[in-house]
Amino acid sequence: MVVNGGILFVCVVLLMAIEVPRAAAQMGQIPERKNIFKKMRTHSRPIDTVFKLPTATTSWPKGNGFARGVLDLGGLQVSAASTFNKIWGAIDGGPDDKGASVFEPTGIPQGFSMLGSYSQPNNKPLFGYVLVAKDVSSSTTKSTLKPPIDYTFVLKAKSYSATQVLPLYIWLPVAPNGYRALGHVVTKTRDKPPLDKIMCVRSDLTEKCETSSLIWESEDFNFYDVRPISRGTQARGIHVGTFVAQNGRLTNPPSISCLKNLNSISKIMPNLQQIKAILKVYSPFVYLHPDEKYLPSSVNWFFSNGALLYKKGHESNPRPIAQNGTNLPQGPNPKHDRAYWIDLPADHANKDRVKQGNLQSAESYVHVKPMFGGTFTDFAMWTFYPFNGPGRLKIGFINIKLERIGEHVGDWEHVTLRVSNLDGKLWKVYFSHHKTGSWVDSSQLEFQNDTSNIDFPTKRPVVHASLHGHSTYPHAGLVLLGKKGIGARDDTDKSSKVMDMGKYVLVSAEYLGSKVKEPAWLNFYRTWGPHVDYKLEDELNKLKKLFLGKLKHVFEKVIRGLPKEMLQEEGPTGPKEKKNWNGDEL
Repeated sequence: MVVNGGILFVCVVLLMAIEVPRAAAQMGQIPERKNIFKKMRTHSRPIDTVFKLPTATTSWPKGNGFARGVLDLGGLQVSAASTFNKIWGAIDGGPDDKGASVFEPTGIPQGFSMLGSYSQPNNKPLFGYVLVAKDVSSSTTKSTLKPPIDYTFVLKAKSYSATQVLPLYIWLPVAPNGYRALGHVVTKTRDKPPLDKIMCVRSDLTEKCETSSLIWESEDFNFYDVRPISRGTQARGIHVGTFVAQNGRLTNPPSISCLKNLNSISKIMPNLQQIKAILKVYSPFVYLHPDEKYLPSSVNWFFSNGALLYKKGHESNPRPIAQNGTNLPQGPNPKHDRAYWIDLPADHANKDRVKQGNLQSAESYVHVKPMFGGTFTDFAMWTFYPFNGPGRLKIGFINIKLERIGEHVGDWEHVTLRVSNLDGKLWKVYFSHHKTGSWVDSSQLEFQNDTSNIDFPTKRPVVHASLHGHSTYPHAGLVLLGKKGIGARDDTDKSSKVMDMGKYVLVSAEYLGSKVKEPAWLNFYRTWGPHVDYKLEDELNKLKKLFLGKLKHVFEKVIRGLPKEMLQEEGPTGPKEKKNWNGDEL
């Protein structure tokens, strides 16, 4: 065999690059790594870029406390620090195996103090905050802030750069009696930080925390984001933005606390004019799949085009539904007795037409609510579809259309915008899918130019709705509800079928009292479609005929593992019966 001399030379050099460092590592001269090339990676990562909202605005309509930069929690003012000095970074581990970084807040306003450091995975641009605090209480003996009396050493972490090992020392403040620590102090040396580096908060202004999303993990310890255990429209716990470092396995509650708002929540929430301005800037565009047959519509279009109200025991005499649902039964249904339900028009032609929806009439229904003690406002934006189509399966290279499985009359889907009441920035968007969902940072969203707004050019978020099921996702593509190439398909793709959620109706904002009138249909606590009993076994047997041998067993296992809502034909309940109406998103 003849080998080109240049190729042979390159091979020898590469072999030396691998074997020499490996031998040196074994002799204890340099740190051993699973892959020496990981240590030598010097290319930039997403974390090296600071994300800026393409829709950011600094001028909101005037109001009480919204977007003023400072909130009073009751003798304690807080502001958000979102500029940082990097202290340490890991090049691997954590989400996408891209490592994580630890930061110290900078540009802290005069008179404010640090409550803890910030950490974030490297797989996305830098976009975060930590709250800083100022004592504005009148008490001379029980101030809201006090420095720690000492520090407890938590752990030492090592980070491998291209040329050296960088240490990180993590310290937990020891709070005075009656006070609690809300975050860590980080240093590059073994020397304890000065006691005035950080402040602890009076206990009555704190709440218990729980670990939330994983930031970074190693064999011996982990970094986590933390959030209040109790979350909802009435809960007063506040997300501080700090992280917790834990040795070994995940433990709760963590060693640090969250903040608590002792003041009125409504005073720092946006007023009607501010709500309109926020929705004008941040309302998403929803792209429907090119093959989507079952489009959204307005609720009133659904009612005025023949939707019927049925009553148990009087099925032969359904009633047309009045505009805005004024003749629908009102109020909670504690017995869940299925006494009433909504259905499509009775005649076939009309039924098929209404099933297909009406995109021109479609509008989003907005519920505005406080979150994290009023430091954030959630805009839950609901969309109604008259019909949810059948599901689809993927088993290896085989795609199967499920006939009735997954079908039901009526479909309520939503996305939620989480906006900071400190500065009016959009921090996250929640995408709902199959009775669950996921939060996505603004830095990970897709944005699109809003060409309709000539006076104020802006870019707004994009949402993709899955084929037939209408689940929402931040990017186009296939989401497989399963594993190893087997599961239910959620397909999304861009098309000319686009819904502008900026066309909306504000249906509820409880903190505004009578200023927002709820439509009658919102208080219909029954299902928006009938319960249809069909034998799942019959449907399975029809489809199993398509498979041979072991594939029949695989198919049946996948079907029985689908979300419950896909295995029965029953309309959904309305937005007010969802857990997120008064609580946090799942």
